[in-house]
Amino acid sequence: MANRYPTVLLFGAPGVGKGTQGNILGSIPGLFHLSCGDIFRMLDVDSELGRVFYEHSSRGELVPDDITVQFWQQNIHARTVLGLYKPQKDLLILDGIPRNMNQAQRIDTHIQVLKIIHLISKDEDAMIQRIRQRALKENRVDDAKDEIIRRRWEIYRTDTRPVLEHYSERLVEKVDAVASHVEVLSDIMQIIIPVVNQYFSSSGQN
Repeated sequence: MANRYPTVLLFGAPGVGKGTQGNILGSIPGLFHLSCGDIFRMLDVDSELGRVFYEHSSRGELVPDDITVQFWQQNIHARTVLGLYKPQKDLLILDGIPRNMNQAQRIDTHIQVLKIIHLISKDEDAMIQRIRQRALKENRVDDAKDEIIRRRWEIYRTDTRPVLEHYSERLVEKVDAVASHVEVLSDIMQIIIPVVNQYFSSSGQN
């Protein structure tokens, strides 16, 4: 368990901006962002795994847990081998996994969750509009239909939201996702900076 990756989870419903904030955070030295959804979308749709991903995403459903966890493990390991991610120096910013309780339990042996940033929006319609705009901008066919988007929200409420119960309440920090990107980023950084300072200084890695 000592070799677990020090991690901050970006958590929240579809459209709250996990990927947007994660990409910004990942550009900061000492932070490494990995989005499970993004690495799935990079798959060749003609490959076996690509077909499995598209089959489920096109219905707004989660990719099976075995495939998701194994694929995530392979990707994070590959990035450590290539030197893109250095667990001794970098704080892992993770989004898109875990998306249900089974995934949370299975990746416990791989990550040490230091904080969970829960991006919150009570305006579901506003988040759905964000997803529509993102689908057009990024050509994300899995987010292009209203019924798929609402299915994603339903799965979030039934499967993903309960994941928070797997972790201690003291790890969870709520951030208003409806504010501007800059304000949201500022709020997130106020949470992450103490984590970086405390973890890496206490580990003797600064």
